[in-house]
Amino acid sequence: MSYEHRRAWSRGGGPRASQSSSSSSSSGGGGRGGGGGGGGGGRGRPPPHLKGREIGLWYARRQGERSKEAERQQRAVVHMDERREEQIVQLLNTVQNKNEKEQEAMSWWSDEEGYTKEVPTKTKPVVEKPVVEKAPERRRPALEKTFLGQDSEYLLQENMPDSDLDEQFKEELRKKKSDPRYIEMQRFREKLPSYSMRKELVNLINNSRVTVISGETGCGKTTQVTQFILDDYIERGKGSSCRIVCTQPRRISAISVAERVATERAESCGNGRSTGYQIRLESRLPRRQGSILYCTTGIILQWLQSDKQLSSVSHVILDEVHERNLQSDVLMAIIKDLLNVRLDLKVILMSATLNAEKFSDYFDSCPMIHIPGFTYPVKEYLLEDVIEKLRYIPENIDRRPHWTKRFMRGHISRPEKEEKEEIYHEQWPDYLKQLRTRYSETTIDALEMMDDDKIDLDLIAALIRYIALEEEEGAILVFLPGWDNISTLHDLLISQVMFKSDRFVIIPLHSLMPTVNQTQVFKRTPPGVRKIVIATNIAETSITIDDVVYVIDGGKIKETHFDTQNNISTMAAEWVSKANAKQRKGRAGRVQPGHCYHLYNGLRANLLDDYQLPEILRTPLEELCLQIKILKLGGIANFLTKLMDPPSHDAVLLAIKHLKELNALDRQEQLTPLGVHLARLPVEPHIGKMILFGALFCCLDPVLTIAAGLSFKDPFVIPLGKEKVADARRKELSRNSKSDHLTVVNAFEGWEEAQRRGFRCEKDYCWEYFLSSNTLQMLRNMKGQFAEHLLAAGFVNSRNPRDPKSNINSENEKLLKAVICAGLYPKVAKIRTNFSKKRKMVKVFTKTDGTVNIHPKSVNVEETEFHYNWLVYHLKMRTSSIYLYDCTEVSPYCLLFFGGDISIQKDKDQDTIAVDEWIVFQSPARIAQLVKDLKKELDDLLQEKIENPQPVDWNNTKSRDTAVLTAIIDLITTQENETARNIAPCFQNEQYN
Repeated sequence: MSYEHRRAWSRGGGPRASQSSSSSSSSGGGGRGGGGGGGGGGRGRPPPHLKGREIGLWYARRQGERSKEAERQQRAVVHMDERREEQIVQLLNTVQNKNEKEQEAMSWWSDEEGYTKEVPTKTKPVVEKPVVEKAPERRRPALEKTFLGQDSEYLLQENMPDSDLDEQFKEELRKKKSDPRYIEMQRFREKLPSYSMRKELVNLINNSRVTVISGETGCGKTTQVTQFILDDYIERGKGSSCRIVCTQPRRISAISVAERVATERAESCGNGRSTGYQIRLESRLPRRQGSILYCTTGIILQWLQSDKQLSSVSHVILDEVHERNLQSDVLMAIIKDLLNVRLDLKVILMSATLNAEKFSDYFDSCPMIHIPGFTYPVKEYLLEDVIEKLRYIPENIDRRPHWTKRFMRGHISRPEKEEKEEIYHEQWPDYLKQLRTRYSETTIDALEMMDDDKIDLDLIAALIRYIALEEEEGAILVFLPGWDNISTLHDLLISQVMFKSDRFVIIPLHSLMPTVNQTQVFKRTPPGVRKIVIATNIAETSITIDDVVYVIDGGKIKETHFDTQNNISTMAAEWVSKANAKQRKGRAGRVQPGHCYHLYNGLRANLLDDYQLPEILRTPLEELCLQIKILKLGGIANFLTKLMDPPSHDAVLLAIKHLKELNALDRQEQLTPLGVHLARLPVEPHIGKMILFGALFCCLDPVLTIAAGLSFKDPFVIPLGKEKVADARRKELSRNSKSDHLTVVNAFEGWEEAQRRGFRCEKDYCWEYFLSSNTLQMLRNMKGQFAEHLLAAGFVNSRNPRDPKSNINSENEKLLKAVICAGLYPKVAKIRTNFSKKRKMVKVFTKTDGTVNIHPKSVNVEETEFHYNWLVYHLKMRTSSIYLYDCTEVSPYCLLFFGGDISIQKDKDQDTIAVDEWIVFQSPARIAQLVKDLKKELDDLLQEKIENPQPVDWNNTKSRDTAVLTAIIDLITTQENETARNIAPCFQNEQYN
């Protein structure tokens, strides 16, 4: 039956197999209710027999029914003018005829990655195949090298022993020992604690397959152990067989350590010398043999995609493993398995002191060695000591501590933390009794009044004032959990006359701050000027401020968790771990004896966790699951049991479920073609899907900007004291798009235009709009990397994100929103407008959470005039409330074509079309069926493009691909207009091939 026949049959009232009646049974004001009442009592009153609570329930039910009815009447209408309707029917009829004749497409995925497409069995009539233009031959995508790019040849080359090189390296090292630069650095190296243990370390590593090295900050393990190994091999005439790879958890660490080691070896970094680094989008590579490469953990995981045995590597060193980030935990499990195959591989784990035994146990009780550190003594103070020293009395003296259990308010979900809170409150009275013998009654009263949940910023300000007036010279480093605390303390200090003088330099340090703060923090101040740095835990390990003498430990750290039951991320200020506290204390003893003030009491100190919870136990696992499959590590759940601390079974099942819904995994948990592409892209799966759709719809450049911003960070900075001005500039850049994502696009394009006008224009632009030039440059580099992936996979013809052929539709804002929707769905929220007596108000809801809030930094936070009732968002997080981050308003057609399954329903007198049965629009039944059928064609086309990637030829007016995509774009673009423009000529009277 042709498409016209089916449509006529539907119009004529024939059976509608695809429709399901879901008529609501609304009882109005007199329906049955929770109070057992029947009809109302007249004039909108409840039945007379209802009493007490039953009356309240009756009114509540009636109000709910009224709200539902009002919402039903306000549903957006999906319309289509008659001319367009006929053209879409003609298109679908032509495409259907073509599909009945089309031969089954060849796919290179059928024999790659072990994927076989599931096709329903059906009998086909024998028909003559139409003559079609033969597509140009395309090479299979070189997927193995998409991430490593131009460095792949270097990384993958075999490492064969070479006697000539052995002699060359030996001679080079001999000559260095008479180089004045080398001699000077050698004197410094010999003072490090690790240097005195050189022989012991080398012997243990040479005689063990796995070695755990623990050491305090400053002992030199990161810079020295690699050199000890390399020099030992060179001196023994085996230098060409030595290739050391040392992982670092942060980009800045990989660069700075590599440059330091190169300096100690009297060499330049990279350039074919002995030491270099590789991080995402940047590298200075050393020579292939007799070398040390410092790299981020993600680099070696990508390396494993192409060389599963790391066959060219002699030594793998995993540094800072005690931090327990997700990638290092996964890499440890892979390396542990790899040791069964690579019998010659040496593995060294380097950790802080406290938990070295755990790593040794994980690697079958491998040997451990400890390097003592060198720091000056640091005197520690607890909260009771600080209060006693300052004679501090909290404000609001009538206040009493809030003994409400924090875990009852949603801040804590882990049973072990709930148990510790119980113990704390049980032991508190006895602890106070002990303190009464050593501290004044004023101090005891103050402790009783302190609120554990809050950081007392007045106390911190008083302590800073005390140090400034009473203690010797030295910088002060204050640790606080987040931006709000940093901003408030900064304002509190500069409001005091004392700190307004030029004798103090106050530097806030946070990722939202301009980069200049991060450089200013390292500069030593002149004599008589005291530096005060207010920072998050970034100052614990990522950076070292040499002149710090006084540390104020606020005792809290922002920690993100993932609630698998409610499928939501949570972020709250939690108590630091003992490991955090030790790191903070160590910041004070770098150059002279120091002082560390912990703003929690002794009882709390005893109950702190030893370490933060490993990242893998508090984060979504979708991206990791794809990585497990692309590395062919076996079943997802089975591999994850091999980790040092396996995630919960619920978390694993939820991640697999999400990936199946995304069509990244099939029912057997194998990668689909889409899953292979998403796994190859170095981003979270939803962002990866957005990138692929941006390529397919030829709006690549702006979509890559959005993807880079979501996977790294947006380029906006917020200088203290200028928050409102910065918000206004961001709003200006939104250009009324009602989209945080398009605001970033506009900011980036404005920056590129300013750059073309010269350095001064670029600087002025970033200054005016509160943008970080460094972040914008990073986003540009990431866009280039994404484009390289797409080129290698076959989706585009150029590695240039701005290639005209990849950006035919990049000026179409409504299409961009549709592509954003394609990536972020099902992260959808509903907008409901309410009118109060004073002003118009907007409320936002999600399907699972009820009322939520748009995050304050969004351009939509105070918006009241939306065109549509729906938003898509990137992240939903519970802090003090549930907030949506990075949201964009989207139209009905965006959701219909790029959302979930479509169903056609009847709701009372309304014909409706619904997405996943909860996003409901009004629509005449024939239009709804047309949209559903067109979406089916789009889904089929996209599946073909994913399986056989190649750019869309928009110039080929006989192409079925072009016709279907143009129809979709036209509907998305013109749906607001009652009279839409003519559809492209290729829709009419053509046979599509």
